[in-house]
Amino acid sequence: MAQSSRIKFILGGALILAAVVYLIVSSTQASAQYFMTIEELNAKGQSVIGKNVRVSGAVLGESIQYDPQSLTLRFTVAHVTADNREIEAQGGLAEVLYQATIDPNRPRIQVVYHGPKPDLLRNEAQAIMTGKMGEDGIFYAEELLLKCPTRYEEAVPAQTEG
Repeated sequence: MAQSSRIKFILGGALILAAVVYLIVSSTQASAQYFMTIEELNAKGQSVIGKNVRVSGAVLGESIQYDPQSLTLRFTVAHVTADNREIEAQGGLAEVLYQATIDPNRPRIQVVYHGPKPDLLRNEAQAIMTGKMGEDGIFYAEELLLKCPTRYEEAVPAQTEG
């Protein structure tokens, strides 16, 4: 009898351990911070229309339009590289965002977001947006995260294949 209760105890412990490992792995994958660049989004073309994606780019300050009545925010973002080594080689995130906003040849997309206007929304801010690309070529953001390079002089989050 002692042998069978020991086996049950070991099996029960193994099942609990397997469940904990599964939960850790699944939550880590779900919270991965992967995002596409504007170039990657444009390259995918029709295949991303209507699909939930995360995109990052540099905010063009002169494009910001906000309607406080409808809480509709419109702005344009320009392509910024996602390669941390390249960002460092070009002088850091603040310089990369600045160059993106002054280069008229950079790929760009228009963004529409409904909600209060974020305080950090300004020229050269890094926008990380989750939402869907519309058939009209506009990115409809459901979540909007902004990083102001003058306050945060760090590189963009590490990229993972996804």
